[in-house]
Amino acid sequence: MNDSASENGLAAEWLVAAADPDISCELEAVYQIVRDAVEARGPACWASGRCCNFRGTGHLLYVTGLEAAFTLSGSGRTLDPGELEAAISRGDCPFLTQNLCGVHGVKPLGCRVYFCDATAQGWQQDLSERALRMVRGIHDRHGLEYRYGEWRAMLRRFVV
Repeated sequence: MNDSASENGLAAEWLVAAADPDISCELEAVYQIVRDAVEARGPACWASGRCCNFRGTGHLLYVTGLEAAFTLSGSGRTLDPGELEAAISRGDCPFLTQNLCGVHGVKPLGCRVYFCDATAQGWQQDLSERALRMVRGIHDRHGLEYRYGEWRAMLRRFVV
């Protein structure tokens, strides 16, 4: 199997896994732990979309393959190549619409723990690493290949 076919098969495997009720329930449980921890800290979110403007904020978003599949599957969205490439050219997220997240309910872990609020910087990395270990455990328990990569590069695997 060539590399492209292998990568397409991997994306398909993640999509099937993301639709599995047991796996999605486990992922949602991790997200709930993160939600509870964030709520306890109470960082400010100004809903400005700045965090989704990767070039403007000087950061990148990293996700696992399962998370990317879960976001796409749960949102009911598909991406065409032009839409994704336009976001890459702009330096932002392809789901950013009028400074709001178009996949808010199913956004990946990195989006759930990152806040522009400078007071969040001290604890968000620890929370992210802890939750990422839990997501890695989901991959391991279900025999899913683990890949961790930049958000838009990972989404490119799913472009139709």
